[in-house]
Amino acid sequence: MALGEHEEAQFWEFATARRHGLLRVAYLLTGDHALAEDFVQDALFQAYRNWRRIERSEQPEAYVRKIVVNLANSRWRRLKHRNTLFYADVPDRPTTRDAHADVDRSDELWRALATLPTGMRTVIVLRFYEELTEAETAAVLGKSVGTVKSQSSRGLARMREVLSTPAQGKQTDPASAAGRLGNTHV
Repeated sequence: MALGEHEEAQFWEFATARRHGLLRVAYLLTGDHALAEDFVQDALFQAYRNWRRIERSEQPEAYVRKIVVNLANSRWRRLKHRNTLFYADVPDRPTTRDAHADVDRSDELWRALATLPTGMRTVIVLRFYEELTEAETAAVLGKSVGTVKSQSSRGLARMREVLSTPAQGKQTDPASAAGRLGNTHV
């Protein structure tokens, strides 16, 4: 059923205002710009088809964000079943730190994030990159707050281990660097 003129205008206003944020979430979950674009496009298409119901929920952003998370998680499950690993290409760069140390640190954080299992990575992205509360993250994922807390704790600990290996150099705290990373690549 087609949307009325007013409803369609509301949808496009929402899509325009939230596209960048949804794209950031998708990119953080996938590490691939093209795939993130596809997921956001698919999520917005689904949202458009169900806009009347979504708009009445008073939480359209949370609803569409959950679609993006589900699309990304479904992809990771499919890849896991095929026993395939997916990593973004990282360009060659000098081994010494220079004026681009923040970019290097972001690359380190990306690699550490990519080592996490799908559920843990999703919790870390929503909690620290999207800055959702534990309750909001639990609601998006359909999990308990306790699960979100334990996944956050274990995920950050695992990322700290990866980041503190001798090959990585100085240890970086993934939670404190999350805001910078979330805004650097999208």
